[in-house]
Amino acid sequence: MIKIVLAGLRFRAAGFAATFVAVLLGCALLVACGGLFETALRLDAPPQRYAGAPVVVTGPIGFALPDEESETVPYAERPRVAADRLAEIAASPGVARAVPDVSFPAALAGDPLTAHGWASAALAPFDLHAGTEPRRSGDVVLDAGSAARLGAVPGAGVEITVAGAPRTFTLVGIAAGPVSEPVLLAFDADAARWAPTPGAVDAIGVFPEPGVAVADVAAALPADLAVRTGAERGRAEFAGIDAAFLPLILLSAIFGGMVVVVMALVVSATVGLSVRQRHRELALLRAAGATPRQVSRMVVAETMTVSVLAALAGVPLGALLGSWIFSVTAARGVVPAVLQFHQGLVPFAAGALLALVVPWVAAAIAARAAGATRPIAALGEAAIPAVSTGPLRGQLALAFAAATVVLAGTTMFLDPATASAVGGPALLTGAIAVGLRGPELIVMAAALLGRIAGLSNHLAIVNTRSRAMMFASVLTPVTLAVAIALGNSYAQTTRNDAVASAYVAQFTADLVVAAPAGSTAEQLAQVREIPGVAGATPLITSKGWIEQPYDGRGSDPAPLVGIDAANADQESGTFAVPVVTGSIADLTGNTVALPQARAEALGITVGERVGLLLGDGARAEVTVVALLDAPVSQESVVVPAALLAPHTTTGAASQFLVRAAPDTDATALGDEIGRRLPGATVGDTGLLAAGVQSALDVEAWINYLLAFLAFAYAAIASVNTLAVAVLSRRRELAVQRLAGATRRQVMGMLVIESGIIAIAAVALGTVIALCSVVPTAVAVGAGIPSGPVWIFLAVAVAALAIVWPATLLTARLAMRHRPIDTIALPG
Repeated sequence: MIKIVLAGLRFRAAGFAATFVAVLLGCALLVACGGLFETALRLDAPPQRYAGAPVVVTGPIGFALPDEESETVPYAERPRVAADRLAEIAASPGVARAVPDVSFPAALAGDPLTAHGWASAALAPFDLHAGTEPRRSGDVVLDAGSAARLGAVPGAGVEITVAGAPRTFTLVGIAAGPVSEPVLLAFDADAARWAPTPGAVDAIGVFPEPGVAVADVAAALPADLAVRTGAERGRAEFAGIDAAFLPLILLSAIFGGMVVVVMALVVSATVGLSVRQRHRELALLRAAGATPRQVSRMVVAETMTVSVLAALAGVPLGALLGSWIFSVTAARGVVPAVLQFHQGLVPFAAGALLALVVPWVAAAIAARAAGATRPIAALGEAAIPAVSTGPLRGQLALAFAAATVVLAGTTMFLDPATASAVGGPALLTGAIAVGLRGPELIVMAAALLGRIAGLSNHLAIVNTRSRAMMFASVLTPVTLAVAIALGNSYAQTTRNDAVASAYVAQFTADLVVAAPAGSTAEQLAQVREIPGVAGATPLITSKGWIEQPYDGRGSDPAPLVGIDAANADQESGTFAVPVVTGSIADLTGNTVALPQARAEALGITVGERVGLLLGDGARAEVTVVALLDAPVSQESVVVPAALLAPHTTTGAASQFLVRAAPDTDATALGDEIGRRLPGATVGDTGLLAAGVQSALDVEAWINYLLAFLAFAYAAIASVNTLAVAVLSRRRELAVQRLAGATRRQVMGMLVIESGIIAIAAVALGTVIALCSVVPTAVAVGAGIPSGPVWIFLAVAVAALAIVWPATLLTARLAMRHRPIDTIALPG
């Protein structure tokens, strides 16, 4: 048996090349996904500013979902600790010293940064290389790089934007520490005055007494706060580390599952193609006395020998690929750049094992069919290949097609966040249905295109129909690639357009003003005093939950919007969402305006009290003063800006919305605002769209990356399968040339054949993609999909670019010998 297996691999190496490449790339991608999954579980970001503190205490890390056991969703803002708890922590057993870290937003030379009080210098620690520590109001310490960029030395004045206004500070020292970002340390009283949340600190660094273990000190600290030691201290320092868990899990789990499905389809197609090419050989083995079990074992052994070699090569490639995917993801802002990529033994072992299980199952199914065929029937099928599948495959195809329709229908009635998760699997179920019914679809496509296009090359049509089983091995991965590329891309563009347009439609501002360090009340007062300004309101955004009664949004918190009701009424202000019940003018103090659909679902009416969980974990009991007719793609919970601002990371409005008085030139008014607020950016509502679009781009990048990697994998596998299919027809092509056909005519026939496959794949992939994109468009309130046409054209061209170059190159290789010599070749 071993000799027969090795001989088969030796003389039919080209036939197994497609399987080798498919398993190689599949193993590499699975190992890469395993590394991303391990990175999500570890969330390892070595501390920098807190590197010197053995224990770091922060506010609770996230919202423990009431309806999900042991699931905690990270808060959108930095959870702070009440300053009066510093004494409680300092008095805990084993604590020698507790040091608070107070930060505030600032801008240095136009670049926003986070400044800290001098007391927190001990947490890094920072060392003074020149000058002294800040000892009075207005003193600051910078790192050497920032000081050099400003051309400043100790004793010089430096201009820093704080609280929305440029201020002159005295540089009193140059510090160095284990940090990679610019350093700005201010006098502690100044930091407390400019802190976003009065009476709160970002974190508290705890130093144990000599001889006391860090674990003992951590165990003695208050249980209602987040206590971090070791590598977890970085999660307290860097915003967004905990929030990186979900994108990495989605990227690794969804793409890993997609890779398994793609690999299963591709490997099944390549193994099936290899078995069909050897139908006559296997039939002769049966006729010579081999049992069905022996034939099956031989096919499985050949496939697994190739798969083991491919998996061994795919493991190191997966290490490189995982690191590359993570670095690209971090560079695009999907995860923080300080997060470290981890890929231990488990991802390698799991990826390799899964990459071997898939081809083993595919080979076992193909081998069973090959071994069960009677010798005489197998010889007949080798001469005249079958163009139809069995009843079991037909029933399975019908089941997967029905699942696709069910998923599409269900998606339409879901909320936008859930719709994206449910609509995506329709791409895979649809592609599986196509793979199961591939031969019949090839026959239909050949007949249809032959009639519509009036193709003169009748032989190409006949070949496509008679070799439908072989061409189906190429159709399936190309269809899957087209479906994933179009489905992921257009679902994302549709959702982005719907969310961005709905967000901007909430407001009717003539001008939008944004400051690099956040917009403050002082700036807002200056804007309102400018002649020609009819009204101006701060705009603050965050995310949170309706906790009482619980809104059930779980890992998808509701968007929170903070505005000033005095300047936001529908008649003359900037807020444009229609009010169904109540009045937006009553939005002052502890009040809220809710989307009508959400309120009705929770049984809430105007005048009732509800509990909100804000972005930093603070709870607020508010009164409902209005119900809003908000679109499903932007069901914002609207609260007063004064209520929301202290519970955001910056503590300031991200933008101002300005309405111009009648007969006032908005352009001239914008120029005047720019002169009054140096460093501020003034524009139209395009600034609003740009702000929400930048947040959506992070999620979009994940989908685009998934589409690109899946398309690339399927394309490479398709090229190899197509090359094997063309090379297996060397004798057929030689006979045509002996019969009088020229090289050019044979090439033309092959181009038409592969063109039929590509066109059929684009058509089927488009139909499958519509089963995901159209329901998503309905779910987000858009009605119809949106997105640039060039995406479809690029995918269609890419599908042709997959099949035509591979066909032409392998055809030249297949016809490089004289026809009579090709016929005489063995195997």
